[in-house]
Amino acid sequence: MGFLFALPAAIYMLVFIGYPMIQNIILSFKNVDVYTFAQPANQKFVGLQNYIELFVSGNSILTKAIINTLVFTVGSIFFQFIIGFALALLFNKKFPGCSFFRGVTMISWLLPVTVAGLLFKFMFASSGGIINQFLVALHILDKPMDWLLQPKSAMVAIIVANIWIGIPFNMMLLITGLTTIPSDVYESCNLDGANKVQTLFWVTIPMIKPAIMSVLTLGFVYTFKVFDLVWVMTKGGPINSTELVSTYAYRLSFEEFQFSKGAAAANVLFLILLVVGIFYIKLINEEEEIM
Repeated sequence: MGFLFALPAAIYMLVFIGYPMIQNIILSFKNVDVYTFAQPANQKFVGLQNYIELFVSGNSILTKAIINTLVFTVGSIFFQFIIGFALALLFNKKFPGCSFFRGVTMISWLLPVTVAGLLFKFMFASSGGIINQFLVALHILDKPMDWLLQPKSAMVAIIVANIWIGIPFNMMLLITGLTTIPSDVYESCNLDGANKVQTLFWVTIPMIKPAIMSVLTLGFVYTFKVFDLVWVMTKGGPINSTELVSTYAYRLSFEEFQFSKGAAAANVLFLILLVVGIFYIKLINEEEEIM
């Protein structure tokens, strides 16, 4: 009976996820471009040639894209978690207007990512952008800065935008974890003379460790495969400084029409996320065994 209940989900996974995934893997082992896409007979099997060319070719863009993706992901998750955790601790308290302000912070998560990307693109604009106006008014900058036209500042800009989008996700999951801590635990800490910092590091954080691991792992997966935000703001530029694996795979497939190489780049992204997913499942299983 259990297998019968799981059968619809299994069929759905096979048809809508398994089949496209297998086809994409097969495509990466062939030489398919705009000329041979509609001619299966002319699609030659080339083995690992597409992967080798993507990694071994001089000035490999894929290697740079992987590094950029890691920098973008780590930078985003670090600040998303810190700010989200701080807000979770704040909104876990009861004070006037708590529900209202907690709802307001969800706006960035509810907005379509393309809209958020356009919003930050205008905010970081060299002329008329509110970021430059604010920094010049505070005399932090002498003149407006071309945020999206310089390699280092462009990466900073997309990280800031992604941090703003992801904070509510971290906050809500961590608030859920905080609500599972019994109030008598904190009462015992007060009786034992523990201060706020000691309570935070020795009680709160250990007791919501499963929630923290879930937030960090899911945040890594969601951030590592970000496409729309970066494509709207920079399209991977300037000079590939914000090129991520997702944007590079899209560029290869739908701008350069090198479908096989685009599939190979997408498979590299899939393999990295697969390793993270296996690590996450292992952690969850270990936590369940302990409990």
